[in-house]
This record gives sequence, structure tokens and C-alpha cells, in this order.
Amino acid sequence: MNYLKKTGLILLILFTFLFTGCGQSKNETADENHSQTTTNPASRTEFLMGTVVTVKIYDKNKEDVLDPVFKKIQKLADEITVNDGEAKSEVDKINQNAGISPVEVSEDIFTLITAGKTYSDRANGSFDITIGPLSSLWHIGFPDARKPTQEEINNVLPLIDYRFVELNDDKQTVYLQNKGMEIDLGGIAKGFITDKVRDVLVDHGVTSAIIDLGGNVYVLGKNASGNKWTVGIQDPFSPRGQIIGSIQEANKSIVTSGIYERYLEVNGEIYHHLLNPQDGYPFKNDIAGVSVITDESTDGDALSTLLFSKGVKDGLAYAEKIGVDAIFITHNKDVYLTSKLKNKFKLTNKEFTVKHP
Repeated sequence: MNYLKKTGLILLILFTFLFTGCGQSKNETADENHSQTTTNPASRTEFLMGTVVTVKIYDKNKEDVLDPVFKKIQKLADEITVNDGEAKSEVDKINQNAGISPVEVSEDIFTLITAGKTYSDRANGSFDITIGPLSSLWHIGFPDARKPTQEEINNVLPLIDYRFVELNDDKQTVYLQNKGMEIDLGGIAKGFITDKVRDVLVDHGVTSAIIDLGGNVYVLGKNASGNKWTVGIQDPFSPRGQIIGSIQEANKSIVTSGIYERYLEVNGEIYHHLLNPQDGYPFKNDIAGVSVITDESTDGDALSTLLFSKGVKDGLAYAEKIGVDAIFITHNKDVYLTSKLKNKFKLTNKEFTVKHP
């Protein structure tokens, strides 16, 4: 299964003392909605789309909402997941009809591909939803991962060009104009699904919840103490669960792209999974990880890859230009923050240093 090429690397800190220790003084009262919340959430964890998915609902008596939530996740996964050699999903059908005919798709998939093409355009191709032929070659994160030959890379690079994705709004069809093209939504799909899960929760009256799609985190509302959630930012050089610092957020998505969880080692050289559509190899720059905080997780998912591709200097400038909050961690363990985060981010690991550009 060739699906999620990027793993968000964020630890959500859920210890009770952090619920009560930050963001609100003892004299302040939690808002009215949180009298209906609990510190013992209704929770479900399943392995879906090649990743661990966990949803926790802190509203009382809302456990039944987990059923439509996971039903939505499974439905979208079935429509998006690319199955090697089999046309099971809508994206499979699009890819197998490349250069042949347009394919009518569901509203969700049309919306997702439209968003993916928009971000590909914003990135000038450093993020490109037609990267499928290249990611299939490397297949990093899967048992058959390998370093392709230069000839193989040269053969697929001409197939990667989002501008040849033809979208018909009236007929809700997607057409890849050149035979051999493949859409790969791994750089944006988890964010889109996260947003759809949030919508299901809100539609069912949930006011306090955590969505975690393999590290792609969304914090809905506030916690049971009426405070913002405390979210830890993963140390890119340590196993999952080690953090460099934290931020407090409510009704926000936090997505991280990094070099450290999915990689291939060949003759002592490490090749991470974030591939440059323009030269066919993993991006080489000063970033070890970048975390993006947004209202919509779809935006955060795409932007985390886009910002990673630019390196720290240009990534910071671009994030400031579009007004998005981001945290950049370099190979030298320096941490760079966009301006609005400078008074929000709390560094807790002394091996790292916050730097100012």
C-alpha cells in the first residue's frame, strides 16, 4: 500500500498536571461548556492508513460519537489509499486512467485534489501531488524501499507536473493528461481527514477533543480545566515521545514534517522520505524538522512539506509572508520561530537553542 509518505512527529502531552497548571489562574473559572467535560475521555485507537489513529472525546456522554468518527476515517481512507496494482480507490482509478479519460470522483476527493493542486502551485512544484511515480520508485517506509538508479529517476521526472492535472468543477472529474502520471496525496491527506473528523465531532456537539492521525494533531476546544491544550514538539533526534518544548493551543492543528522516522540507509548514507519533485532525491537543507500551527489541518499538512523544502531562511520568510506560525529545528539543534510564537513557545530541552534570524 503506497499511501502516507510523511509522518507528523508531534507528541500531545496529556498529563493531568498540564491540564491544570497552565493558561489560567486559580481565580479564573472555566467557561460553561467545560462543566460538561471530564478528565477521563472516551477514547479509541485503531491502526488505519498505515498509521496509529487515536481520537479522544472529553465531553461527557459522547462516547457514541466515536462510531461515526471512525466510519468517516475508514471511508476517506478507502477513497484515497493507493493499492499497488489494484484499482480499489478513487485515486487508483484516476491513476490507472492517466492519459486515457477523466474519472468522476466524490465531493471529498475532488475537494482534496483541488486543495493539493492549489498548494502545488503555491510551492512552484516543490510540493507536487503528482509525485506518485517518484515516491513509488523509492518506496521509503516500506519493506521494498530502495535507492533508484539515476536512469529510473530521469525516466519518471517528466511525469511529475501538477499543471497536467485537469479538474472539471461541473462534472467533478479529475484527469491526468499524460499516461504514466500518478497522484500521491500522502503530503496532504492526513490533514484533510483530520479536518473532516473535526467536522463530525462538532456536528455531534463535541466541544473538547483530541484528534491524532499518526502525529497529525488537532486540539478541539479546551481541556476539562478550561485551559488550552499543551502540545509538545518532538525532538527530531530522539525516539517518539521525547520533546524539545511545548506550546499551548485550542482549536488548532499542529503538523510536523521531519527527516527522522521514515528513511532508507544505503552504503552508510541516509535518504529520508521527503522527496524533491524537481531532482528526484530527498531534500537537502538545514532543516531536521518543521512544525506548522494552523486553523485547518489540510493547510498545515501541505505547508509543513512546502516550508521544509525551502530551508530555514526562506521557509521563515515564506511563513511570515503568509502569516502562518511555524517552528523550525535545524541539524545543529537550533530552533527558529515565526514572530507570533516567540512568546508562546516554551523550550524545555537544554540541548537545543532558540535562535533569532
